[in-house]
Amino acid sequence: MNYPPKHHQDNDINHIIEVIKTYPLATVISVKDKLPLVTHLPLIYEDEKLIGHIDIYNPQTELLKNNNDVTILFGGPQCYISPTVYSTTQLPTWNYIKVHLKGKVKAIESKAALKQSLITMTEFLEAPDHNYVLESNNPRLDANLNYIEMFEISITEWEGKFKLSQDKNPKDKRLAREELLRANQESIKQFLDKVF
Repeated sequence: MNYPPKHHQDNDINHIIEVIKTYPLATVISVKDKLPLVTHLPLIYEDEKLIGHIDIYNPQTELLKNNNDVTILFGGPQCYISPTVYSTTQLPTWNYIKVHLKGKVKAIESKAALKQSLITMTEFLEAPDHNYVLESNNPRLDANLNYIEMFEISITEWEGKFKLSQDKNPKDKRLAREELLRANQESIKQFLDKVF
């Protein structure tokens, strides 16, 4: 690996938002009694806030309210880049895209807002084909509203970490990009063949 790590701090809000929209499954971290509570949830970026839903029985639920502090992580594509990928002599490295956010979280108590938010999130996640539409009169939706809490996070700090061989020449950057695409597609297939 390259030491010290050469990563590109990318605090261009548009790049960060694009990661959130493309890879909405977030790692949500809260702290209670100096111990972290971690949950993985899809979050939707809407009106400069993150909107999410959590099962009322999740122990982190009680912390996702009252303007509590929360840390949120999003991850994009990542992979090992072998020196054999480049056209010039290089050392091994790892390319990745990560987003780190901090914010204040509050609960949204309205069942009507929760219901509409679940419909809106489903619509967003079904894009671009929209094969499924969560109808507002779906009886299963209404039956589950009492078991889900909605929350919104006001983002206070944004940090994008884009380590994508930016320090290489244009040809090697292009080769690293091609390897990121190839390796992600191949590693997903190999992994799923083993576990699923």
